[in-house]
Order: sequence, then structure tokens, then C-alpha cells
Amino acid sequence: MSAGRDSLHLPARAPRPRPDDTGVSWERLLTAPRPFPSEHLQAAHELDLAASLVLAMPTAAASLDLLVDDRRIHPEGALVLGALLYVAGHRDGAQFWWQFAAGGGSYTAASCLSLLHRSLGEFLDAEVWRRQAETLAVGPRPPQRVLEARDTLLPPGVLAELLALCHEGLDVKLPPRLAAVVHRLPVACDDPEYGELPQVSTTLVRDLAG
Repeated sequence: MSAGRDSLHLPARAPRPRPDDTGVSWERLLTAPRPFPSEHLQAAHELDLAASLVLAMPTAAASLDLLVDDRRIHPEGALVLGALLYVAGHRDGAQFWWQFAAGGGSYTAASCLSLLHRSLGEFLDAEVWRRQAETLAVGPRPPQRVLEARDTLLPPGVLAELLALCHEGLDVKLPPRLAAVVHRLPVACDDPEYGELPQVSTTLVRDLAG
């Protein structure tokens, strides 16, 4: 991602994916392509990459479980759910959950919101979230629950494909089967600003891995 823009603050535990038996060259996939011709296209690309890397975190599945049947704010789970909705094409739902996560102290979610607004040409809103991300990044961190690393939230081949799409400068999207899992999520009552808001289900992690 280019310097001087809304740099993504990935969590300290976010991994650099390791090569697997598919022969994928992760170093190549994580190398940013040439700059895009416009600011909003560059932001959209950086957001695609950010969402893909969030979903690749070894704690992504455990983070989603925190949102199930729990009334407390869990910014880690909201960050992951927002990324999942984003790559499934549910941008309004992603924005809602990223705002929820940023309200809980997630500077990564605030960075994603800045990139989202910039990709839409909403530069004033993008700047607000960029400054919020910087504030959260340097401010005191709320106590974080220690999460156990598990199997990846998405199959390794799907994660590789998302990063490959990023590398080629194409829009990221989930395969149809996994997108259908996300689109079947239970929906809360319509929000006047965001419309239908998908909620995490008790079977989501298992359905994505199946």
C-alpha cells in the first residue's frame, strides 16, 4: 500500500501467510502492484487487501465466535464480520460492523472505514476516520481477550484467490458457495441508514469451513 495514504494498521498478531502445498507465492501476492490511476481506485484496492488480510488472521474464526449470543462489544469479531460482509458484496453491512468495531477501539476498523469512504469519493468522511484510526493507534489500548489461533476462517485456497485478485488489481469476491452462506445470515430489523443488517450465526464458522 502506498505511503502517505490511509495506511492500514493491521493488528500485531496479523500473520504473513506461509506458502502452502498449493504452490502459491505469498511474497508475490503481497507485493503491491503499480499505483492506480485515481485516488478512489487506489483506496478500493487497499481496502480489498485489508479485508483479505483480516480474514487470513489465525484468530479470525475465534473472533467471530465472540459475537455469538453475547451482548458485550467485541471489536475483533465485528472487524472480521465486516470484512466477511465486504468481500461478499454487502458494503452497507460491512460499514455498520466496522463502525461498531471502531467504537470498541479497533484502529484497523477505523482504517477500513477511511478507505471505504475514500473509495466512494467521500473524502471528508474518509479524513475523519483516518484521524480516528491514528488516535486509536497511539492511544491506550483496552484490555484484549487472548484468542486461540484455529484453522483459518476460509479455506486456504479461497484466501489465496482473494490475495491473487488483489495482486491483479481486480475486485475481491467470495466464491458463490461461500457468498451464499453469508447471504443466508439472519438479519436484524431494517436500520434506517444501513437497511438490513446481517448478524453472525452460531453455525457461520462451521458453514464457511465446510
